[in-house]
Amino acid sequence: MSKQDIAQQEVLGQVLGPLADNERLKRESNFLRGTIENDLQDRITGGFTADNFQLIRFHGMYQQDDRDIRNERAKQKLEPLHNVMLRARMPGGIIKPEQWLAIDKFATDHTLYGSIRLTTRQTFQFHGVLKPNIKLMHQTLNSIGIDSIATAGDVNRNVLCTTNPVESELHQEAYEWAKKISEHLLPKTRAYAEIWLDGEKVEDTQDEEPILGSNYLPRKFKTTVVIPPQNDVDVHANDLNFVAIAQDGKLVGFNVLVGGGLAMTHGDTSTYPRRADDFGFVPLEKTLDVAAAVVTTQRDWGNRSNRKNAKTKYTLDRVGSDVFKAEVEKRAGIQFEESRPYEFTDRGDRIGWVEGIDGKHHLALFIENGRLLDYPGKPLKTGVAEIAKIHKGDFRMTANQNLIIAGVAKSQKAKIEKIAREHGLMDDTVSEQRKNSMACVAFPTCPLAMAEAERFLPEFVTHVEGILDKHGLDKEENIILRVTGCPNGCGRAMLAEIGLVGKAPGRYNLHLGGNQAGTRVPKMYRENITEQQILEEIDSLVGRWSKERETNEGFGDFTIRAGIISEVKVSKRDFHA
Repeated sequence: MSKQDIAQQEVLGQVLGPLADNERLKRESNFLRGTIENDLQDRITGGFTADNFQLIRFHGMYQQDDRDIRNERAKQKLEPLHNVMLRARMPGGIIKPEQWLAIDKFATDHTLYGSIRLTTRQTFQFHGVLKPNIKLMHQTLNSIGIDSIATAGDVNRNVLCTTNPVESELHQEAYEWAKKISEHLLPKTRAYAEIWLDGEKVEDTQDEEPILGSNYLPRKFKTTVVIPPQNDVDVHANDLNFVAIAQDGKLVGFNVLVGGGLAMTHGDTSTYPRRADDFGFVPLEKTLDVAAAVVTTQRDWGNRSNRKNAKTKYTLDRVGSDVFKAEVEKRAGIQFEESRPYEFTDRGDRIGWVEGIDGKHHLALFIENGRLLDYPGKPLKTGVAEIAKIHKGDFRMTANQNLIIAGVAKSQKAKIEKIAREHGLMDDTVSEQRKNSMACVAFPTCPLAMAEAERFLPEFVTHVEGILDKHGLDKEENIILRVTGCPNGCGRAMLAEIGLVGKAPGRYNLHLGGNQAGTRVPKMYRENITEQQILEEIDSLVGRWSKERETNEGFGDFTIRAGIISEVKVSKRDFHA
């Protein structure tokens, strides 16, 4: 960061102490190059060293190791089994069958686990890629038109878009805007192409980052395009959201929501989940200007001293939402109009077949925790590959970790369904509760995990199903249930009706009071309790819900009306009961 930039931030009151070391790291990285290429040649270690450990995140990767075997390797005087997780950039989550077959083959041949992981960021992840295969991974993706630029790090990440296969024309318009926003906000540095694709180094041209700046953003930044009434992307988990407003089936503009986010730190009340603020409506032609204005305002005003308070939500709370909004209007050369009416009613995926207005058919497959792997008796990964070999439409990954086989001709329906059922991808016995439960990856690969999540959820849901049945609830009843292994927010537990946030192995904080539409942040109800204690609490509360609720009253709404949880506020420090 230049002296001029620092001086400007001091005037704005944004430098609240010494700059975080990540600011030095970015400044000295030569536009995200660092010495990554040198580390790739180092065969003494399987990991990346010094600053490069952080810099590879801007290229879409996290260094991880298998925590299940970490202690055993230490006893053998071996370093941890270093590998990387890669998250692809897939605006709107759409992928072609031929692309799918290529990623399936790479996962099978070149990863430790052989799986493809669908994520809450509406894309896929490779887990367990060893250093000798990293460059091959990027070049394989590039050969099929995919990259992982800016899917991690202090940049705008993969842009989400509501997966709406029914209203095809509106979805196509919204999806195109998601792609445009993604491209507009991407880093402009040539570092990715130079390092991973053997791109030519141009020595006499200076890199420029007109939107992100030479020091990039203070912290990660997440953007969505959402089509009401579906809130499948969970707008209040994101820094910037464009809510599609249509007239006569055509997109006319967006309501702009700014400042959502779910991450927090245990024991630090200066960190908290926060809902996004509605800034107002903008016409389509101003969309990219507004996107850039929000990002550059956060770039210049965000806290670069304390990374725990560096997200957009904290900037809004510190300077005031109205002040931030006025600056965005100034930079974008617009004035927000009054927000157009819209309503979110739900956020789950419509599992099974639906028919679009274009006469095409779409099959949404429930993929528990998004993990595509061949299990005994359920070869899920092979099943999707078999479908990809004959499918003429596209695949759509959802922000709920599911997969839609989209654009199926009527003549192909029976054949695709047969493959799906034979491989366990369609199962009529899966409950609504299971379909509406979700977890992040957590152990064994996530270095931040404090407790299990993905491996914990399936059996835990079975117990919850039993509780619902015990209290006589209809098979269609469900509670939005989410589990995260730490308070970082990846599984979006802080927008659930029941949210479990990992505190320690086998222990979680229990949060209650969210709603079905995803517009309310829950509060902590019990802290640091075991699975058995959680199930006892759920049993008692569901028992009351089944007897005392009003007509069509959801579980989260009931916990507030009944006084179990006080009305959930949405500003700082108000999420504790």
